[in-house]
Amino acid sequence: MMDESSTRSHVSDGNRLGYVRSESMDSTGHPSAAISSSLLSRRSSRLSSRGSISLSREMGDSILNSMRHSLQSADQLLGDADSSALAQVIDSGDRVLALEDNADEDTTNTLDQQKVGTLRDNRIHGYSSHGTGVPAPESSVEPKEESSSAKVEQYMLSRRLDYASYLIHLATFGIFGVFTRYGLQKLFGPGCLALTSNQSPLYLDLPSNMLGSFLMAWFGIIFKTDIRHISDHLIVGITTGYMGSLTTFSGWNQAVVSMSSKDHWAYAIAGVVLGMFIVNESIRVGAETGERLRSWIMKCIKENSSIGTKCDWKHLRVDTRTKHYVLIAVMSILLSCLWVLSIVLAIIKVHSLADGAVLWLGCSVAPPGVWLRWYLARLNGQGIGKKRSLKWLPIGTLAANVLAAGIMASLAVTAKAVNRKRSTTVLNGIQFGFLGCLSTVSTFAAEIYAMRSSGQISRAFVYASATFMFSFVLGTLVYSVPVWVKHYQ
Repeated sequence: MMDESSTRSHVSDGNRLGYVRSESMDSTGHPSAAISSSLLSRRSSRLSSRGSISLSREMGDSILNSMRHSLQSADQLLGDADSSALAQVIDSGDRVLALEDNADEDTTNTLDQQKVGTLRDNRIHGYSSHGTGVPAPESSVEPKEESSSAKVEQYMLSRRLDYASYLIHLATFGIFGVFTRYGLQKLFGPGCLALTSNQSPLYLDLPSNMLGSFLMAWFGIIFKTDIRHISDHLIVGITTGYMGSLTTFSGWNQAVVSMSSKDHWAYAIAGVVLGMFIVNESIRVGAETGERLRSWIMKCIKENSSIGTKCDWKHLRVDTRTKHYVLIAVMSILLSCLWVLSIVLAIIKVHSLADGAVLWLGCSVAPPGVWLRWYLARLNGQGIGKKRSLKWLPIGTLAANVLAAGIMASLAVTAKAVNRKRSTTVLNGIQFGFLGCLSTVSTFAAEIYAMRSSGQISRAFVYASATFMFSFVLGTLVYSVPVWVKHYQ
């Protein structure tokens, strides 16, 4: 732990340095830790009276940075902070829009009072890439003319258009996630490499959950602040949209429930334990390799004489009217093509019962699943009841996974009861697309990793256990009991 005088000294040094130097400070210490902790505690007390708690992007980035590097710095950052911080740092859903004005106002006022200059993230970004953000605090050595010029150039989207842009990015990347998951199932499943099966602990969705967790460590933790310098919509699309849809908790839980319904309890338990171990290792290895890659990239930037010691990312930022509208137009056209194509092919394939019917039907119903999960993520860090207990628990992610697991169990038993090929195909498509995108393993694993990295081991264990217990019990009641009673094959 750094003492108070040491912290003030580091903060003073940080105000006199550029972006590249602040990157090196990330690897040796976190001068913004004490300030960020103060921000969290002040804002949590102020916002609790408003009935909600929201984590600003600057403080979220500080938590991610400390989580990347050391357990001690994370403990320092979260020492006096509200326990809801970690529950929101991975995914806060549409709360980024719902409470952003109040949160940013509180953050800016507190930073001005502390006179700490800019945080690491603001050296590049300066302003929120979507229209509801406010200017970052000015550095003590930056001329006001430069800040004013940047403020004039910054274009702000309207609230509705900003929200629509998030939905478009989520849906587009969600469909790509479904495509990837389907391809991995076919590659590693019984039809090709025959390494995975829903009748063994190595369930069908294990490869996609491994890959998604690994990539979530890269883009959801290590490179998240860097990509957010370019566009907030882009990072939400990649993490919540693509990685969240690439991985699926409901498919994992249903495989375990199915094995237990056949009295294969050893396989079922191994599926949970082995699957959780592999997912946790995937995100840990992803964080380690991602940090090494990022350090190498920063080293190359520093050594590049043509760039010098300052790295200007302004030309990559989506911060003008033209850039915003071009990005929205491109993503809208791409989503329209993918969605229309999926619906048309789903109708044709389901009617003829041809191969690929489940894939295209899954892509057709994937966007609503992604949107619902993103909306539920707004519950993360908000607590339960009037007293808002258990604010450390990511309730939104927990609710999405348990809800998807329960619905998937009901559709699975319905398919057995109906026992018709076309009906089974339609139900499988809904399970694969809508419920696969509604549930997530990548966000779930990242939240557990965040808790473990901040020293909250017991909470991580409780969160993981609660997710599996609620999902498995619900799946057993909805699926296994009817199978045992009706003797479905």
